[in-house]
Amino acid sequence: MAVGASGVCNADLGTADAVGSGTTFPVTPGHEVAGTIAAVGDLVEGWSVGDRVAVGWFGGSCGHCAFCRAGDVVHCPERKIPGLSYPGGWAQSITVPADALARVPDGLDLFDAAPFGCAGVSTFNAVRKAGIPAGGRLAVFGIGGLGHLALQFAARLGYETIAIARGEEREKLTRTLGAHHYIDSDANAPGAALKALGGADLIVYTASSTAPVDELLAGLNTHGQLTLVGVDAGSVTVPAAQLVMNGHTLTGHLTGSARETEQAMEFAVTHNIRPLIERMALKQAGDAVTRLRSGAPRFRIVLDTSGQ
Repeated sequence: MAVGASGVCNADLGTADAVGSGTTFPVTPGHEVAGTIAAVGDLVEGWSVGDRVAVGWFGGSCGHCAFCRAGDVVHCPERKIPGLSYPGGWAQSITVPADALARVPDGLDLFDAAPFGCAGVSTFNAVRKAGIPAGGRLAVFGIGGLGHLALQFAARLGYETIAIARGEEREKLTRTLGAHHYIDSDANAPGAALKALGGADLIVYTASSTAPVDELLAGLNTHGQLTLVGVDAGSVTVPAAQLVMNGHTLTGHLTGSARETEQAMEFAVTHNIRPLIERMALKQAGDAVTRLRSGAPRFRIVLDTSGQ
């Protein structure tokens, strides 16, 4: 696969560190990759040289385990991840299993397609698979690289959307992305503020710190659900009585299959959803990692491989 664009994600930071007893060099990170097929293996069917494709956090599966046979390839115990299981997309070319390929639809630029392999499909699935009735109220906590996409998906799927972020200066942007309401978590306890708005049927949690989760649960309606997409090494402490008495669900969500990545991109084209990206040259990958660690980019960085 000839790489045209490759995202820089927080999940790439550990790969870029190249530490650990199992590390072998050279290390090539990158699991949000979009480009064109340059060559096809002898036994591969359904793909042709020149096809526009994307590869994401799902980088292939065994195809024979109980999860694969049930169609849940994301939880295959032998699931592969580009940049970890094999050299990733911060390069001019990448070789991937055919089952990891997602077809990029016409009308979607490769630089926009790249983040859909991770951030896009993760947030798309987190919203649509929660089973919230049409017209329900959905809140997105953290309007960054994941949250700005979750907010767009939620709005286009017909939910009453609430954006929760730090600082009043972000309200204008969230409104353009589809938010009907905005909560400044610096000025208000977000769970209490959510409750004042009538409560949420679903909270999609995309922030990197789990510290605010406990208070946020106060903003869930009865039978409401909080889905963790962004996580850190922290823990969540929830009183058992609170879960039982309110019928709350606290769950986690990982990513999506290649076909689900295609569905996320197709939906994005139909409903004019795009990631907010900052382009950097491939040779600036180190600078991109530094910027990501500092928290400087608000949304997604995508590497351009054309000019090195």
